[in-house]
Amino acid sequence: MSRRRPLSSAGRALSQRLRAAARDAPERVLAVLLAVAVGALVYYLAIDLFPYHSVNDDEGVYLYQAAMLLEGTLFLRPGDIPWAAVRPWFFVVEGGGENVRMYGKYSPVAPAIFAVGRVLGDWNISLGLVAAGTALGVYTLGAAAFDRRVGLLAVLALAGSPLFLLTSSTFFSYAPTTLLNVAFAVAYIRAARTGSLRWGATAGTAIGVAFFARPYTAVLFALPFIGHTLVSLGVSWRHAGWTPQFRGVLARALAIAVPGAAFVGVALAYNAVVTGDPLVFPYAAFAPNDGIGFGPHEILNYERDYTPALAAETTVTITEYFFTEWVTAGRIGTALAAVGVGAAAWRDRGRIRRWAGTPSSLGSGTLEQRFDPADGMQSWEAAAVLLAIVPSVFLGEAYFWGTHNGLRNGLIDLLGPFYHFDALVPVAIFTAAGAAFLARGAVSTLRAYTTRRRARLALLVGLVLAAPVVASAELAVVEEPFAANAQRTDSLEATYEPFEERSFDHALVFTPDPYGDWQAHPFQYLRYDPGYDGDVVYATDGGPDRDLAVLAATNRTPYRFTYRGVWTGAATPVNPEIQRLRVLDGDAVRAQTTLGIPAEATSVSVRVETPEGYARYAVPDAARTNETVTVAWRIGPDAARAENLRFEGGSRFRNVPLAADGRGEVDLVVTFVGVGGSSITYRQEATVESTPEGVRVVWPPETRICRLTTECGSEGTWVGPDGDYVAGVSVATNASVV
Repeated sequence: MSRRRPLSSAGRALSQRLRAAARDAPERVLAVLLAVAVGALVYYLAIDLFPYHSVNDDEGVYLYQAAMLLEGTLFLRPGDIPWAAVRPWFFVVEGGGENVRMYGKYSPVAPAIFAVGRVLGDWNISLGLVAAGTALGVYTLGAAAFDRRVGLLAVLALAGSPLFLLTSSTFFSYAPTTLLNVAFAVAYIRAARTGSLRWGATAGTAIGVAFFARPYTAVLFALPFIGHTLVSLGVSWRHAGWTPQFRGVLARALAIAVPGAAFVGVALAYNAVVTGDPLVFPYAAFAPNDGIGFGPHEILNYERDYTPALAAETTVTITEYFFTEWVTAGRIGTALAAVGVGAAAWRDRGRIRRWAGTPSSLGSGTLEQRFDPADGMQSWEAAAVLLAIVPSVFLGEAYFWGTHNGLRNGLIDLLGPFYHFDALVPVAIFTAAGAAFLARGAVSTLRAYTTRRRARLALLVGLVLAAPVVASAELAVVEEPFAANAQRTDSLEATYEPFEERSFDHALVFTPDPYGDWQAHPFQYLRYDPGYDGDVVYATDGGPDRDLAVLAATNRTPYRFTYRGVWTGAATPVNPEIQRLRVLDGDAVRAQTTLGIPAEATSVSVRVETPEGYARYAVPDAARTNETVTVAWRIGPDAARAENLRFEGGSRFRNVPLAADGRGEVDLVVTFVGVGGSSITYRQEATVESTPEGVRVVWPPETRICRLTTECGSEGTWVGPDGDYVAGVSVATNASVV
C-alpha cells in the first residue's frame, strides 16, 4: 500500500488559499472556471472547425511571422530561390537578386502571442489562452460596472456570440488586440479607483502594446478612457487647483501615458527597421492606398472611391448585421443589452437628473459635487465609459474602408464583422446587466405578492420556459456561419488529403496559383520554415525559367501538387493529387504516351508544340488500337518531334526547335473529334532546358484533358483514373534518358 506524501509548505499554503477563495469569493472562482471553459471551447473549435484554418488567408501571414519570430528574424531571405515563387501572401518584397528580403504587412505583436502556443506544443493553445484571458477580463469589467453576478453572466454572453467564437478560433490579430484592450480597461479602472501608479503603468503598457498590434483599433477603444481622464483632470483642477488631489490624478494619467507613448515609439521604431521609415507602417508599404480616411482606396486588384455616403451605407449595414446576427441570441441579446443600458440609467437616475438639470454645471461648481475623482472611479463611471466604446468603435470604423471591402469579398459573411470585435466587450456586459435586471425585477415584483422562496421558484420556472426561446435564437445566429465554415473545412480536408497520407524529407513541392504568384494564398495550410531549411519548401508553380531556377536553387526532391476542378475559395471541393517529379538529364529524352480514345471519337490529330512553332502528325493504324492511341516522342537539346507518326505539316518541319533561350515547354497535344464537332484534347506540357551536355526534362509533364478546346485550366487536370472524365479517357506515360 502506497502512502500519501504530505504536501510541502508551499503546497499547503496554495491549498489554503484556494479553499479560502472558494469560501470567501465563490464568484471569482466560478469566473476563473468559466474563463477556462471558454478557452477550452475556443481551442476545440480551432482544432475541429478550423483544422486547416479559415478561408481568410491572412491567418497564414500571422503564422509565418510567428515562425519567423521563433527563429529570431523579421525577414525572409530566399537567397538564390526566385522570390516570386516563395513570396507568402501579404508579404512586402525589398531589394533585388540574392539580397531580396521579405516581411509581413502586420505588426509582430499578434504573431508573438501565437508563438507562445507553438512553444507550448500547439499553435492553437494560444487561441484558447487569449479567449480565456478576454473572458476573465470581461468578468472583471462587468463586476466593476455592475456586480460580480453580472460579470459572470457577461462571460456567458461573450461566449455565446458567434463573432467571438469564430474570430477567437482563428489566427487573426483582432482577439489578441482585444485581450490587450480589455487588460488596459481593467488596469485603468483599478488605477482610477485606488490611485495606484502601478496599475496606471500596467494600463499604459497594455494599451501601448495594443497600439503596436493594431493602432487604429487601440485608439478607438481608448478614446472613452482618454475622455474620462481629461474630465477627471479638469474637475480636479477646478475643484482643488494645484493640490495633492490634483497631482495624484495627474500622476496617474502620466503613469498611463508614459508607457503608452513608449510603445508607440516601439511601433515607430519597428516601422523604421522593416520599412525604412518610422511613419510608414508595413501595411502601408504593402498597399499605400489601403487605410483609414475617405477618398480613393486600393489593395491589389480592387479599388474604390470610399465616400462619406458609402461609409454611412456600410456602417448602417454592418451595425444591423452585428446586432442581429453576430451577438448572443441575435435580436434577443441586443434587446437585453438595451435593457442593460436602461438598467444602468435607472440605477444612476439621480445623477443623470442632476447632470441634466444644470447646463452650466462645469462653471457653477456643481460638477465637482457630482463627479469627484478623489472618490475613485465609481460603478456608474465604469459603465458609462464601457458603453461609450460602442459608438467609438462603430463611428470610428466608418472612417475605414476595410469593412466595405470585407462585405464585398464575403469574409464578413463567414467570420463576422471582425473589425468591430472590440464592441463585443461592452455589449456582453450590458446584455448580462439586462438579464440580471429583469431577473431581479421579476423577483422583486413577485415578492410583493408572495414569499421570497416562491418568488425565486417562479423565476426559475420562467427561466426554464424562456430557455427554449433563447436557445432557438442562439441556434439561429450560430447555425449558418458555423455550417458555412464547416462546409469549407470539408472542402479543405479533401484538398489536403494527399498531404495527410504522405511525409516529406528534404522535399520541394510546387503548388498551384489560382490567385497568382502567392504562397499560402489560398493554400495557407502549406507553409515552409522561414529559413527554407525544413522538411519541405513550397514554391508556386510558374513558367519554365522560374521552375528550373527553383529546382536548381533548392536541390531537393521535387513534387507537384495539383488538382482537378475550379478553385472556389473552398466553397466546393476539388480533386487533388501529388506527383513525384524527376529531372531527366541526358543527350535526349524519349517518351511514350498512351491515351484512351474517348467514346464516340471519329478522328484524331497530334501536334508537338514549342515556343518556336509546331508540327502536325497523322496517326497510322500501327499507333492505335480499338481503345488507345500511342505517341512516341523525343525531346533533344535542339528540337522535339513525334517519332512513330507521319508528319503532315505545321509552322515547322518534323523537328520543332526548342525555345531560343534554351528554356521552355514542349507540349504534346492530341485532339479527338467526335460526331457534331465535339472534341476532347489531351495536352501534356513538359518543362525543358537545353544544356551543354544535352537536355533536362521535368517528368512527368502536366497533363490536362480539355473539352471543346485545345487548352484549359485546372478544370481539365488529369489526376489519375479516379477523376471524373468522359468515358474512354485514360493516360499512361513514361520516359527514359537516351
